[in-house]
Amino acid sequence: MKLSTKLLAIFIFSFISLVLTDEEEITTEDEVLVLTTSNFENAILKHPFILVEFYAPWCGHCKALAPEFAKGAKQLKEENSEIKLAKVDATIESKLAEQYGIRGYPTLKLFRNGKPSDFSGGRTALDIIAWLKKKSGPPAKPISTVEEINDLKTGNEVAVVGLFKDPNSAEAKVFSEVAASIDDIPFAITSDDVIFKLLDTDKDGVVLFKKFDEGRDDFTGSYVAEELTKFIKSNSLPSVIEFTQESAQKIFGGDIKNHLLFFSSHADSSYEGYTQLLKDVSKEFKSKLLFVTINTDTEDNERILDFFGLKKEEAPALRVIKLDEDMTKYKPSESEINIQNVKQFVSDFLEGKLKPHLLSQDIPEDWDKGAVKVLVSKNFDEVAFDKTKNVLVEFYAPWCGHCKQLEPIYQELGERFKDDPAVVIAKMDATVNELEHTKIQSFPTIKLYKKETNEVVEYAGERNLEGLSKFVESEGEHGRGAPEEVEEEEDDDDKPSKDEL
Repeated sequence: MKLSTKLLAIFIFSFISLVLTDEEEITTEDEVLVLTTSNFENAILKHPFILVEFYAPWCGHCKALAPEFAKGAKQLKEENSEIKLAKVDATIESKLAEQYGIRGYPTLKLFRNGKPSDFSGGRTALDIIAWLKKKSGPPAKPISTVEEINDLKTGNEVAVVGLFKDPNSAEAKVFSEVAASIDDIPFAITSDDVIFKLLDTDKDGVVLFKKFDEGRDDFTGSYVAEELTKFIKSNSLPSVIEFTQESAQKIFGGDIKNHLLFFSSHADSSYEGYTQLLKDVSKEFKSKLLFVTINTDTEDNERILDFFGLKKEEAPALRVIKLDEDMTKYKPSESEINIQNVKQFVSDFLEGKLKPHLLSQDIPEDWDKGAVKVLVSKNFDEVAFDKTKNVLVEFYAPWCGHCKQLEPIYQELGERFKDDPAVVIAKMDATVNELEHTKIQSFPTIKLYKKETNEVVEYAGERNLEGLSKFVESEGEHGRGAPEEVEEEEDDDDKPSKDEL
């Protein structure tokens, strides 16, 4: 049966009205789409590429991301891009958060034709846009005009151009392979003579452009994916980079795992001079050490100062950290910061001549007066390895929420055993006291040092008076467990993350 013309017109009008109504339901804030449970499916189906931020209004990292996210959305709109940025208040739209497995904030997911994948880029507008363009287009964008390469250079902090007369050559294929593996940097490829001439070369090659340091780096190595990748990553960060929440991922996620940290107030009149000194020194150690500045005026950086046992008044100061399992720290023998001393410090570190710098407080005069004894690095071995006693030690951090909850229970435990000559209940602030033989990965960590054998047993039971008492009375048999079991029970605030350091 055929529909009449009038009925068909009514049907089409109704359909268009329905679509328009759905569109109107999606509001925007600073060009970022605001999604809810009712309009989410429509949005991810309507837009082939849409990056969605699941956030919580109270989340500090979400607040820091908001202006960069909005800046990225505005730039994409100005470029008439089909890529959209959107956000979901996961505290309100809890069903959506549960559906997509949101466990922390902010969590970003790219929906490509309705299918989600995890975002792995940086947190600045430039990083977000670069990552999205890489995911929504070819790994390396073909270019052929002067305007295109100028736009690439001016519109990005870092950009890489591959020049290949034959775009199907083995070298060009390696370039495309590397381009596909690096999400946060835009790549372009060309075989056009105009671009070769503009870049002052008549040979195939790879050029990295950047808005800092030398401004340009030319690849001179072999066309092996690993070698080209190393070249790009080692040259895509400034020789001296400031630690911020935005740069943390690049600093800790990079291939260079040895970092020289310079602690200083940006308000210090000598700050610029020290920074230039570090830039000069860094040229000699490129690809071996990352030079990082840390502003001691920034409240968020106080935890970093604590981790290195530094006070603001001790700045300017230098430290080296090796991002191994123990996050080993090193301190220069000379406190004066000049080119000679900095070079010597870095050289001695790279040559393995330095001993790790272990933090320690002075022994308190009343360390053994209370029911819970107070240990520091300087008196730890003498107390913990006393073979006539079972010594229970809590390694804690003053800022740790679980440690604060445990404190009254642990104090009660100390009172219970204070008259037992064969038992010592003790605690140590592991953020300012470090031991060469014991590395603490999470807080609180509780260990029993057994009498006679000095065997060390870690506690994995419930943190209550009964459990801890049985652990001591059974000499570590009740509630013992592998450290991994304890770590799996800890929440994020019990572990100092690299981003926080």
